[in-house]
Amino acid sequence: MQRYFVPNQNWQEESVIISGDDAHHIQRVMRYNVQDEIICVHPNGQSAKSKITKIYTKEVKAKIIEWLEHDAELPVEVTIAQGLPKGNKLELILQKGTELGAARFCLFTADRSISKWNDKKSAKKLMRYRKIIKEASEQCHRNRMPVLEEPTSLEKLLQKSKNYDVTLFAYEEEAKTSNFSSFGNVLSEVEGTTTIFLCIGPEGGFSNDEVQLLKEHHFQPVRLGARILRTETASMYALASISYHFEELRCK
Repeated sequence: MQRYFVPNQNWQEESVIISGDDAHHIQRVMRYNVQDEIICVHPNGQSAKSKITKIYTKEVKAKIIEWLEHDAELPVEVTIAQGLPKGNKLELILQKGTELGAARFCLFTADRSISKWNDKKSAKKLMRYRKIIKEASEQCHRNRMPVLEEPTSLEKLLQKSKNYDVTLFAYEEEAKTSNFSSFGNVLSEVEGTTTIFLCIGPEGGFSNDEVQLLKEHHFQPVRLGARILRTETASMYALASISYHFEELRCK
């Protein structure tokens, strides 16, 4: 059943209004008619099975049939702080990171970032990337859409990380040592409701100055397996590992 994320102001006591691109999608892409059913997702994470009652040119009205109990969110809240990569790699990172359960994406310009954003293009890029996140959230039946923040500096990003329970950074040098910090060991020490902040460098990884800065802010370096991963693979590895550890291993 097709899923749509609906803003707070479009919810009424027993009905919901779908507008904009989603209304167009219902009419022109899915070709739904009155009496067809869809799932509408509230910003608070609740999902409602709904039946279409009216179809107008620019909006669709649906009646709430029942509230669903299914929760597809990770039991821990994971923020991926991604050093700006080049080309279209960020699209892949956001799409797959959304499918794998990330709650938030923070972008930063690293010392080795080739890609540079300017104010003129930033708004348009963020709009496109948020659309990718929305579509991925609908496709994989998320209860909440991940938040995408505007690019900032690593220094400002580290200030935001102070409110997190666990702060880590993927460091390729950890994969080359015998006395490494295992990502699995870190996860095994995490219990209860936890927030995790994972910082990933761009192509070429972190500079020595950035590594020192991260450590000064109490970030723990971890290796993501014995092999050196591409920047677009690192977050997928981490999120898949978190999902396996907190969802599959604990599934009864």
